[in-house]
Amino acid sequence: MTNTTQRRSRQSPTADELRIWRGFIETARELDARLSSRLHDESALSSGDYTVLLALSEAPGRRLRSSALAKAVDWERSRLSHHIRRMEGRGLIRRDDCAVDYRGAEVVLTDEGARAFRSASVPHLRAVRELFIDALTPEQLDQIEDLTAALRTTLR
Repeated sequence: MTNTTQRRSRQSPTADELRIWRGFIETARELDARLSSRLHDESALSSGDYTVLLALSEAPGRRLRSSALAKAVDWERSRLSHHIRRMEGRGLIRRDDCAVDYRGAEVVLTDEGARAFRSASVPHLRAVRELFIDALTPEQLDQIEDLTAALRTTLR
């Protein structure tokens, strides 16, 4: 039996595996917290706002059905519904009746939302560069790409 097979057949992670896991989780949380804080400080957008605006900015016609938007941002529909209500109140998005299904609604990126997204993107991408990309070598970035691909494959 190989070392990898032995490790994978154990029920509980080893102390070293748990140390690596905690380091990964704690670092990811800290990175997310710092990026979110800078995004809010520099643009008054939350990371949730930015995620929704990004999905809508990439969608054909800057609009998506609520269900498609929930899937695109990987949120529960109830969470998205509450968040959309708040964003709508700030003029970043609007809800329109769906042209092809009277029961559905589409979430639409407003011009104000598009301006807010564009304005937030430059400092946000600068922060991504400073806090993530510049901290790693090109080889380490390639390794992260491989590792995240392996994790996504397992999670699917």
